[in-house]
Amino acid sequence: MALWSAVRCRVETWQAARQEWKRDMERFKQAQRAARGTGERPEHPGPPPTGFSLLPWLLMGLGSFSNLLQGKTPNPWVGGLGLLAFNSLYVYVTFRSFDREKRRAVSTRVALLLMGLVTTGLAVAYGGNWLMFFLLLGLATGATLRGPWLGRTGVLLAVYAGVVCAFKSGSDAVNIAYGTFLSSMVTAAILSLSEAVRELNAAREELARRAVEKERMRFSRDLHDLLGHTLSVIVVKSEAARRLAPRDMDAALGQITDIESVGRQALTEIREAVTGYREGSLATELTRARSALAAAGMRPVVRQSGAPLDPQAEALLGWVVREAVTNVVRHSRASRCEITVASAAERVRLTVSDDGEGGGGVGGAAPSRSEGRGEGRGEGEGRSEGQGEGTGEGTGTGTAAAGAGAGIGGTGLKGLTERLAAAGGSLRAGPSPRGGFTVTAELPTEPTPARPAPLEPVARGSAR
Repeated sequence: MALWSAVRCRVETWQAARQEWKRDMERFKQAQRAARGTGERPEHPGPPPTGFSLLPWLLMGLGSFSNLLQGKTPNPWVGGLGLLAFNSLYVYVTFRSFDREKRRAVSTRVALLLMGLVTTGLAVAYGGNWLMFFLLLGLATGATLRGPWLGRTGVLLAVYAGVVCAFKSGSDAVNIAYGTFLSSMVTAAILSLSEAVRELNAAREELARRAVEKERMRFSRDLHDLLGHTLSVIVVKSEAARRLAPRDMDAALGQITDIESVGRQALTEIREAVTGYREGSLATELTRARSALAAAGMRPVVRQSGAPLDPQAEALLGWVVREAVTNVVRHSRASRCEITVASAAERVRLTVSDDGEGGGGVGGAAPSRSEGRGEGRGEGEGRSEGQGEGTGEGTGTGTAAAGAGAGIGGTGLKGLTERLAAAGGSLRAGPSPRGGFTVTAELPTEPTPARPAPLEPVARGSAR
């Protein structure tokens, strides 16, 4: 019963491997049809990695089986039992050789040793065609022993086969020794190469999957940061234009012109984000931050000190300014926002702080400004992506997903944390002890040559 279960398990394993091989062949044929126009040749999947690929070599023992049937072998029952034992051990060893853990097991090595003893006994007892079993023994040895000991083992096995054959039949000793060594070395090389190819294919598929996942994460972060900031600026300027329209049409038209400019710039940035070539600029983001804060009725204060930054640090800090100012405009209800960039010899620190409702950004209510008539509906999001609805004046409240002590929440801040961590930096966000909300980013700096100041330098300690 146990023998039948083992045979059935082997057959099921072979069937599964064959089905997988058929699917690989179907993909190979489709790739061939697709590559006919380009002249490329897709990689052939090769045979299924199972012990059945080594079974045809048992045909080398047909000469011994023929001697048994023709009565040319003395003690045919002993010869038949020896032939059955050899074939059984060969099948056992070769099937286990395609599994790395199984071929290194003690049971496999013991079976290989028993196979060598049976081969020696049959060769010494009968000679002739029975000497061919040394070649099959070399094949099984090469399939099982793939490692630094293979060369020594192959040489010793070939010498041993030659000595046994010389004792029984001197004329075939050299050929049997050479065939034994060749079968062990070639089998080990082919199977090792085939296994390495399969592992490389699996690694390539895994790398491709990770590359797609990484690109998807990059695009989602860029899209969130771009659209979140741009739409917030458009909403604030639209509200300002609506308030100004009844009493100052020229000022309202100025806000509408800014909305058009922001929209066009957003289209350009989205196209650059899709292609992956977008490089942020800290000076540009600071200029936009002043404009957005002023349109929202807040007093911006921007301070910069220290040496010029390298392009990577500028790009990352530009993302931080964009996201932090977006949150201030949308959620803080502050009257003043201070942005400080301090660059030292080895690190640069960016701080964005406001004097608004600090608890609203993390875990508390996040009011949203919306002036409407009658029953309006406002939506508010906390700094950690909270949402809510309100009526009357359109004041909505939202709750964030995590409290201040739980770390940084929200898609935008999480994305910034990942960006900074990849560059060796850090990001902290939370309510300030004196009220309001503070976002602090730190990055290591690289020495860069001095460069000319921009056309519109940032005013140190100035407020617009």
